[in-house]
Amino acid sequence: MSPLLAARASSFVVTPAVVAHRGASGYRPEHTLEAYRLAVALGADDIELDLVPTRDGVLVARHDNELGRTTDVADHPEHARRRTTREIDGESVTGWFVEDFLLEELRSLAARERHPRSRRQSATHDGRHGLATLDEILEMVTAESARRGRTIGVLVELKHATYFDAAGLPLDGPLLDALRRHGLDHPRSRVSILSFEATILRRLAGRTRVPLIQLLGKGRGRPADLVAAGDARTYADLASPAGLASIQRYADGVGVHRDRVLRPGRGGSLTPTSLVRDAHREWLTVHVWTLRAENRHLSRAFRVGDDPRAHGDLAGEARLLLDLGVDGLITDHPDVVVGARDAGGQAWGSSSQATTYARMKEPKPKTAPSTVTSRTSVTSTPR
Repeated sequence: MSPLLAARASSFVVTPAVVAHRGASGYRPEHTLEAYRLAVALGADDIELDLVPTRDGVLVARHDNELGRTTDVADHPEHARRRTTREIDGESVTGWFVEDFLLEELRSLAARERHPRSRRQSATHDGRHGLATLDEILEMVTAESARRGRTIGVLVELKHATYFDAAGLPLDGPLLDALRRHGLDHPRSRVSILSFEATILRRLAGRTRVPLIQLLGKGRGRPADLVAAGDARTYADLASPAGLASIQRYADGVGVHRDRVLRPGRGGSLTPTSLVRDAHREWLTVHVWTLRAENRHLSRAFRVGDDPRAHGDLAGEARLLLDLGVDGLITDHPDVVVGARDAGGQAWGSSSQATTYARMKEPKPKTAPSTVTSRTSVTSTPR
C-alpha cells in the first residue's frame, strides 16, 4: 500500500457524500421504505434508488425488473402463468417481470433479502415490507429531511432504458413528471439522475436542470444503448480522457466501479488510476460504487480472515478512496462509511476548490444536446 499515495488529493466537495445503495441494503431488504429510513438514521447524505416501470407506467424501486430474486412473487399461485423468459440487455432472464404487472397487483408482493445466506439478519425482515413507488420514496425523503433538520439527497438510477423504450414504457417522462409534482426539478434539489446509458441522459439534458451522472461499469463491457446502436465503444473507452471529455457535454459527473479508481494487481496490490484527476479536469464529479462490508466484495488488501461472508475493513477501503479525491461513495453499509469519512474531518475536501467549482457550475439555461458545449448545472453543494 505504501506507493499508493504521495499526497492526499482534493475532492470537488467540502464533505464527500455517503450514498446509501438501495437504502441501507446491508441491513434491510433493498429498495424498501424501511431500508431508506434506516439509511437516513445511520447518517447517509443521500439515498440511491433504481427505477423500473409497471405495466401502467408507474415507477417503482427495483434493481432488476425481474421480481423473483427480491420478492415473494413465486409464492403467489395467481401469478404463476406470468413466469416467462425475456432478453434484457443481451442476457436471457427467466422469471416474473415488473412491466407485466399493474401497480395494484404489485401491492400484494413483499420484499425479500437478495443475499439471505450472507445477510441473515436482513433476511429476518423478509415479508415485512412491500414495494415502494418513486412518489412514496420522495414523500418519505421530504418527511425525513424535515424531521432531522437536514436535506437528504436522492440519486435516481434509470434501469434498462433502451429495453423499456422498445417496450413502449420510456422512463424519462414519468420521472420528470414526478420531480415536478414534488417541486424537485431544479439544480439545488439534491436530486441527481444516473444511468449506464448515455442516450437517455442526453435526452434528459435538454429537459431538466438536475445533475446527470453517467455510470461506467468495470472491464470492457458495453452500455446497452451503444450495443443496440452498433457503437463499438466500451466502458473503458468512455472512462478515457477523450471519453470523459465527451461525457461532460451532457452530464455533470460519473459514477464508476471501484476498479476504475483503484486497479487491482497481483498479490492484492492496488494501483490508483488517473480517472479522478481526468474527470475533475472536465469538471465532472466522481462517485464510486459499490462499497460493501463483506470480504467477498472488498479489495483483497482489506479482507479480514478467510470467510467470504464475514466483514472486513470497509472503513479502510473507504478512507483510501477518499484519499484519492472521490466526491461520493455509494455503499450498502452507510454507517461504516460515514464513520470513516467523518474521522477524516475536513481533510477529505478542499473548501476553496469546492467554492470555485460551485461558482463555475452556476446553473444557466440549457440548450439541446446537439448544440450544447458543456453542461452547467450544480452537481453538488458544499455542506
